[in-house]
Amino acid sequence: MTVVGRFSTRPLYLQVKDMLVQRIAAGAWKPGAAIPNEIELSRELGISVGTVRKALDEMEHERLISRRQGRGTFVIDQTSNEHAVRFCNIRDPNGIRINGDIGSSTIVLASANESEAHHLQLRTGEPIYRIHRIRAHNGMPFMVEESVVPQAFFPGLEKEKDASPSIVVLAHHYGVLLGRAEEVVRAASAKGEIARLLEVEEGAPIMLLDCVVHAIDRRPIEWRLASCNLRENHYFAEMS
Repeated sequence: MTVVGRFSTRPLYLQVKDMLVQRIAAGAWKPGAAIPNEIELSRELGISVGTVRKALDEMEHERLISRRQGRGTFVIDQTSNEHAVRFCNIRDPNGIRINGDIGSSTIVLASANESEAHHLQLRTGEPIYRIHRIRAHNGMPFMVEESVVPQAFFPGLEKEKDASPSIVVLAHHYGVLLGRAEEVVRAASAKGEIARLLEVEEGAPIMLLDCVVHAIDRRPIEWRLASCNLRENHYFAEMS
């Protein structure tokens, strides 16, 4: 068997990655399940072990699989505590990620305005969900979050009684595989409703997070704006 398309100009290892990702998306390999090793996959696909290894390297980088020395390669459970907060960079003084408890949450079906359509690569007026959340930590509000997701990815979301506060878990529930995210961090001052919800004085320094989360095929599936009062906490990002 070969995965090379006669007229394909896409590198072979990326074609292999796409095929393996599709198997995960289709449920052929469940979360936590071991996948065939590099030699088995190379024989099945009729390609070199090196090409398979590069494909698996990409999948590991995108947190779809985990390699365990001497044990094999496994599909990552996106709903595990460790991965459910993968796009949250707020840490407490001990370095532990803070996702927070949901103080309140609302979901509204709407039509994308120009800015929302731009960030989600939609046409203006396409159906979206606007999600408003207030997150608390140790009983104190620390984040006011406004996120937007395409209705096409999450049909019926407004009817969900317990819609997950995590885009990772929500995407898993709807069968969407996640890829990378991009986040811009800015300093700002709390004003009006934001100051009231964060329980700080007008003009108090806060942090603004502007984040876009992408599906594995690079389509944006969430645009999130968050206003944060860090207090004793901090923002931490790993760079490689």
